[in-house]
Amino acid sequence: MLTKIKINNFKGFDNTYTFCLGDTNSFNFNTECIRNSIVNKAIIYGYNGCGKSNLALAIFDIVSHISDNNFQPEKYKNYLNADSNKGIATFEFEFKFDTNTVYYKYTKTNYEELVSEKLTINNKEFCSIDREKDSILNTSLSGTENLNKDLSRSKISAIKYINANSLLDDTLENNIFKEFIYFINHMLLFRNLEDRFYIGLEQGGRKIEKDIVEHGNLKDFETFLNDSGVKCKLAERKDSDNEGIDFVFQNKTIPFHNIASSGTQSLALFYFWLQRLKDEKYCSFLFIDEFDAFYHHTLSRAIIIKLKEIYNIQVILSTHNTSIISNDILRPDCYFLMDEQQIRPLTKCTDRELREGHNIEKMYRANSFE
Repeated sequence: MLTKIKINNFKGFDNTYTFCLGDTNSFNFNTECIRNSIVNKAIIYGYNGCGKSNLALAIFDIVSHISDNNFQPEKYKNYLNADSNKGIATFEFEFKFDTNTVYYKYTKTNYEELVSEKLTINNKEFCSIDREKDSILNTSLSGTENLNKDLSRSKISAIKYINANSLLDDTLENNIFKEFIYFINHMLLFRNLEDRFYIGLEQGGRKIEKDIVEHGNLKDFETFLNDSGVKCKLAERKDSDNEGIDFVFQNKTIPFHNIASSGTQSLALFYFWLQRLKDEKYCSFLFIDEFDAFYHHTLSRAIIIKLKEIYNIQVILSTHNTSIISNDILRPDCYFLMDEQQIRPLTKCTDRELREGHNIEKMYRANSFE
């Protein structure tokens, strides 16, 4: 699980910006939101332009050089902070797998150009490279002894290079390294606004309607929409040149994408990924940016409940919807307030002792969290 990320000189983050998921409290309610003392389900609040989307992109920058899964280079334009004269961005990740800790630090000049990398497992360095010095890979992972350590002719990540070219021995450190790679390869970010995109988890594009039909999920999707308040009847479109889904009315059928509202299309996108998320081994980490941009607040709550049921996937949601700041849904150490300087859980934004019976939305609206 991701426990911490520090970002410096990436997009809007000029100084070191820290997002910590490992500072939890001993609340005895909504305990499924915490896993191994790490926040397992989180919601981030912040006003427009405070950096929520850039935080998501920072977390998923790691996918660009370790995984072969889908990536969106156009989202990584203007990579370095515009107010800074520093030539590199720095990322520091901390992960926890059972009782084992992985620390991974790297620097880049842009999303394609790695400058340095360092991987530490349980406080012992196992891999490093500095291309500003000599581009020589230093690694003590068992099974990498015969690797060509000179990477001066390649831009490949040292981590990806080791994973692709080594037959690692069955040791504790190597197994943790493999778990780290698995986690990165199964991360997913998607966005619920008009510029819908996704990063990670899979390769290539998918047509949502066609995917639902081909997986035999049309009836289930119809039920999902009706349960979400979109009363409708659906049918598979029979036109072989234009495969997809139709809304069925009394006298005619109309293609789904022609008349579906923004909210309904957003639900279709969520359903598309939800079918994959039901296999808890398929996805390790999920970030939905502006997850409920087109939802009514009651639907937002229902979506969070669905995601809470998937215990083994670490989930982070960003939103502007204050109506879901509630101890009935998550808990105070799982709600994060974000601005340009810092991001903190509610528990760190007040000196008051927060309890299950508190109306934390009312407290938020009363500016009780500074």
